[in-house]
Amino acid sequence: MPILNKDMTLCISLAARPSNIGTRFHNYLYDELGLNYIYKAFTTTDIDGAIGGVRALGIRGCSVSMPFKEAVIELVDEVEESAAAIDSVNTIVNDDGHLRASNTDYEAVATLIADIDPASSVVVRGSGGMAKAVVAAFRGAGFDDLTVWARNAAAGQELAAKYGYRAADTEHAPGPQILVNVTPLGMRGADEDVQSFDDDAIAAADLVFDVVALPDQTPLIRAASASGTPVITGAQVIALQAAAQFEKYTGRVLTAEQVTRASEFSRAET
Repeated sequence: MPILNKDMTLCISLAARPSNIGTRFHNYLYDELGLNYIYKAFTTTDIDGAIGGVRALGIRGCSVSMPFKEAVIELVDEVEESAAAIDSVNTIVNDDGHLRASNTDYEAVATLIADIDPASSVVVRGSGGMAKAVVAAFRGAGFDDLTVWARNAAAGQELAAKYGYRAADTEHAPGPQILVNVTPLGMRGADEDVQSFDDDAIAAADLVFDVVALPDQTPLIRAASASGTPVITGAQVIALQAAAQFEKYTGRVLTAEQVTRASEFSRAET
C-alpha cells in the first residue's frame, strides 16, 4: 500500500459495530491494483455530522451499516433505485460534494438470483433490514409466489404486504422450491448451532440461500450440501456487495478471481 500522502483518496464505513471485513477487502485490492486509496472503518453517535464530514472533507465513498441505513436517506442528494426500492442505503458515493446513495446488498442478491426461474416458490425466513433487500430483489426479478416467515408476525405482515406477498408465523410444510434464511440463526454466537429450516424442507428444495456470512458454512448450508441441494451462501452476498461498492468508489471493474481473493483475505482473521 502507498505511504500515506496528501493525494490519497479516503473511503470509510459507518456502523454501530465496525468489523474488519470491509477494511481488509478494500485495502487488499487497493494494494493489489496499486491504487492510491485507503479504507477505514468508523462508528459514530452523530450520523448527521458524519455524513456532513463525508461531503465537506471529500471522502470518496462511505459504506453504511445498521443502524444508519435509513437515517442517511434524508442526508444525501440522490437515491438510486436499488436503495429507493427498500428505503435503505448501504453505499454513498461522493462526486465533488454530490452524495449519491445506493444499496449493493439489493444489487448482490439480484445478481445471485438472476438465473433462477421466477415461477419458483420461495419462503424467506426473517423480517429485518436484510430481509427487505432480499424480498425486494425477488419482487424485482418477477417472483410472484413468495411467503415471508417471521417470528414477529406484525413485521412479517408489513414486509410481505409492502411487496405484495403472503406472510406466515409458522414453518411451512416441505415443498417450497427456494428456502432463504435472513435471520441470525447459524451466525456465530448464541444461535450458531441452530438450523433455520428442517431437513425435510431442505431435501425437498431446489435451492437453499443463507445470507449469514460468518461462518460461511452455517448449519443450513452444511445440511443442504449434505442433501445435494444447491446453495447460495452469505459469503457470496458479502463479496458481491463489497465488489459493487469497490467499483462505485474507484471505477475499476473487478474480475471474479480478484473478488474471490479479496473475499478470502477479508474473512481470514474474522
